[in-house]
Amino acid sequence: MNARVPAAALNAAQALSEVSAAWDTKIIPQLQDYIRIPAKSPMFDVDWQAHGYLDTVVRNTAVWIESQKVAGLKLEVLRLDGRTPVLFFEVPATNSSRQTVLMYGHLDKQPEFSGWRNDLGPWTPVMQEGKLFGRGGADDGYAAYAAITALQALKTQNIAHPKIMGLIETAEESGSFDLLPYVDALKARLGDVGLVVCLDSGAGNYDQLWLTNSLRGMVSGVLKVEILTEGVHSGDASGLVPSSFRIMRQVLDRLEDSATGRMLPASFHCEVPAERLKQAQASATILGAEIYKRFPWAHYDCEGSTAFALPTTTDPLQALLNRTWTPTLSVTGADGFPSLGDAGNVLRPYTAFKLSLRLPPLVEADKAVQELKALLEDNAPYQARVTFERGSSATGWNAPDTAPWFESALDAASQTHFGAPCGYIGQGGTIPLMNMLSKGFPKAQMMVCGVLGPKSNAHGPNEFLHVPYAKKLTAAVAEVISRIP
Repeated sequence: MNARVPAAALNAAQALSEVSAAWDTKIIPQLQDYIRIPAKSPMFDVDWQAHGYLDTVVRNTAVWIESQKVAGLKLEVLRLDGRTPVLFFEVPATNSSRQTVLMYGHLDKQPEFSGWRNDLGPWTPVMQEGKLFGRGGADDGYAAYAAITALQALKTQNIAHPKIMGLIETAEESGSFDLLPYVDALKARLGDVGLVVCLDSGAGNYDQLWLTNSLRGMVSGVLKVEILTEGVHSGDASGLVPSSFRIMRQVLDRLEDSATGRMLPASFHCEVPAERLKQAQASATILGAEIYKRFPWAHYDCEGSTAFALPTTTDPLQALLNRTWTPTLSVTGADGFPSLGDAGNVLRPYTAFKLSLRLPPLVEADKAVQELKALLEDNAPYQARVTFERGSSATGWNAPDTAPWFESALDAASQTHFGAPCGYIGQGGTIPLMNMLSKGFPKAQMMVCGVLGPKSNAHGPNEFLHVPYAKKLTAAVAEVISRIP
């Protein structure tokens, strides 16, 4: 009997060299064009169909993918009625594996935000010291280009691989509300998904490969407090008419302890699984104070030295848990306030806040929304009109148990391309697709990773993509796929 011939191993040095060249000559120019297009997610551009920016970035990406001439690749632009478009590609298997690799990314963007440096802007691509600045390059416009480049690295070396499919959506920043219908329509074609590669996450540093092992859930909505039908003279009414802002504070006090930031409803909390706690301890040892030093803290002169604003904790482990397994409230927008230059002595008729509530990975978002609405609206102070209008929401995600082959492949890819072991870290953000896929494909391993490392500032000003890290990450993806049993 003939002995089984082992599959050819990927030449990692060659793969990194080819991937790096592709980034320099093919990907960066495409991303610069992409950054120039204000392809905001539908939540932030209700006229997205008329503006056509999402269609433009999808078309541009599709043209680029086809120009790479990946052997066997078939590409489609899918458009369900009234929904944002999706890019879908398929590469047939070249080995006997019955499993499918599903690669994911998105092309829609967050809005501009304020506070960009004078030499930067959201729609102006700028390369400085290996960083590509501009909205959407790192979150998550690079994903489709990196995925195709990783596939090409396999093809160049004739590395056998399972069937590989790609799903690039355009509503992720709005909660992926259009994605499930596409996944349902494609489910028969997706087959038995054994590995998901999601290039839309973060990195603890730029020194090693990082695997995301959990994501928080999210509930957003608008809380509005109305006390008058129109503004009135504050000297005439204050003291008799309660301030809508003060009522807002009282209502929010039902939800959050303002002194500590702790969410008061017990149902919004969950226990951290033992494996995640162990991984967080390891990551805290690796990252130390950089966990909180990575943020752009406000600072000021104080008696001849510089004083910096402080985080909620300086303990590295607790800092990691606070941003990954602890529910937290943020006010991300406000209405009912005139600008400072237009603010006269008027008692305002209403105050409205846009709330973003981050939930631990194991807390169901739909249940949290129901409790949140009742908590905020019932028994309003002074019988004011208090309403909470639900926005987007998604349940978080906790990674499945890591298969031995996957753990070995991740570590090998990280050691090969970074010279350090793979790190495991939870992320405070939300990727709704991951929970959907884990339910639909419970046996799949999840390679959730990305380029959003320290100070990359997705969603905020001065967002950048760390190009040297992106090159190594792309090569690491090819390495992991090459090791699928």
